[in-house]
Amino acid sequence: MADVIGLPGVMEQVRLVVGIRWRILRNKLRKKNNRLDVIGMAAMFVFGGGLALGASFIFYEVGDSIVSGDLSQVGWISLPFWVIFLWWQIIPAFIAGFGANFEFGSLLRFPLSLRAFYIISLAYGLANFVPIAGTLWLIAFAVGATSARPALMPALLPVCAIFFISNVTFERLLASWLDRILARRRSREIFQGIVILLAISLQFISPVLNRYGKTVAPSFLRVLPYLTPFPPSMAGRAIAAATRQQIGEFSFGIAGLLLFALFVSALLWLRLRKQYRGEELSETAAPARPRLNSKGKGIAAPEIRWPVSPQVVAVLRKEFRYLTRNSFAAVTLLSPPLFIFLISLQLGGRHPLPTQIGSATFFFPGMLAYLLLVLLAPAYNSFGYEQKGIQIFFLAPIRFRDVLLAKNLLLILVVLFEISLSIGVLAVRSGLPPTPMLAATLAAVIFNIAGQLSIANWSSVSFPRKLNFGQAAGQRQSGMVVWIMFGTQLALGGASAVVLLLGHWTGSPWLPMGIFSILCAAAIAGYFASLDTLSIIAEQKKESLIDAISA
Repeated sequence: MADVIGLPGVMEQVRLVVGIRWRILRNKLRKKNNRLDVIGMAAMFVFGGGLALGASFIFYEVGDSIVSGDLSQVGWISLPFWVIFLWWQIIPAFIAGFGANFEFGSLLRFPLSLRAFYIISLAYGLANFVPIAGTLWLIAFAVGATSARPALMPALLPVCAIFFISNVTFERLLASWLDRILARRRSREIFQGIVILLAISLQFISPVLNRYGKTVAPSFLRVLPYLTPFPPSMAGRAIAAATRQQIGEFSFGIAGLLLFALFVSALLWLRLRKQYRGEELSETAAPARPRLNSKGKGIAAPEIRWPVSPQVVAVLRKEFRYLTRNSFAAVTLLSPPLFIFLISLQLGGRHPLPTQIGSATFFFPGMLAYLLLVLLAPAYNSFGYEQKGIQIFFLAPIRFRDVLLAKNLLLILVVLFEISLSIGVLAVRSGLPPTPMLAATLAAVIFNIAGQLSIANWSSVSFPRKLNFGQAAGQRQSGMVVWIMFGTQLALGGASAVVLLLGHWTGSPWLPMGIFSILCAAAIAGYFASLDTLSIIAEQKKESLIDAISA
């Protein structure tokens, strides 16, 4: 029929696709979980919008101060452009696991033209928090510079407009290349490991700047000539030339920005044309020769007797295989002890850690609180990787409380292993706190684990979200799960901090240990009591749970 009636115009195709996407979103909101998810996302967007607006005032002041000051150095004008450029291009790679998942291949089921497909791709590059924040900062910088020198407006407008287009196009090109690279599982694992290591390394920017901050500015100006082909340097060069009324230099900067934008747009067009012509990025299993089972008699392995039921042991073994198969989750769980080791190396040496912080008494609970913050996060969506296997839990002769118990047991073993490893690192590098604080902190860990697992199990049953193995893009938790997780950790962590400080305030070092003994007993009893209740809730929400995980 498309060949008979012909395709509508490009803008009409875009309008139809937007209308379809809006109807799909509106129909999804009929489900209660999706409505709560949208509410949680809206609250997070409001919070992020406040941060973006706050940074906009900083860019306004930067633009005002740079333009009204000494412009003999082009690098200072390029600096805010470089900040916006790096934010726009690099941050999406770090937060790819939390971004909205949108498969452009699904749009090709509709009779779209290549131009409409290209325009929709560019439009999607503006439908995220990162480009919206970058756009606000660019506008704030332009307004600040214009307020300082109104005569600079005719030069600022084209420079900022072309710089904006270059950022949008380049970000979409990098995203398309990243999708191509991450189509293979091995590439995904390497990329995710690099991202995690870079994220940990970012924690040391502040100490490095404090120590070598005086040499950063001259080094930046020396490196600047090598960065001339990039849009931030060309934008700064054009604005600096405009302030000096150097028309030729300004024209050269504008021409460089235009050439970069056209070159990147051409590359993006070629990349999208491959997708438009049916490029398939999925990874299929390579053929392998089937293994024949040996019928020879061997020595039977001795049977291990576990202190739990066989059903729990079976699920526990399955969860362990899932963990070893999911390299991204395994690396994420191993990163907190590595972070503590790096922190101890940074703050140790000539100036011991207790001397800098004041006392290891409060640093030790803080490090364990950080471990729990990271390690217990997967428990709030513990069924995310089950996919179609979630149906087996309701078909097999097993109680759902055994499933929850097995999942929690593996996570507890991982947490205990990493806490033991981190305590060993802290003991060698900085020393342990006094015995009363050490015992109270370990009791606080038990209280937090038992309390969080009870709420995390309810969150996993009530707000499930499907996740995929070895994948970074599209791995976004439910908005309600995020708020429940942070709310629970804040409440239990705050209560634990108050109890630990009671010993310092009252002068009774063993008082927190006594209070935590009561809290631990109550939390553990509440955890086991909640398993039966959650089994009933899981049975009642069986259809929605299977639909959310296996869809």
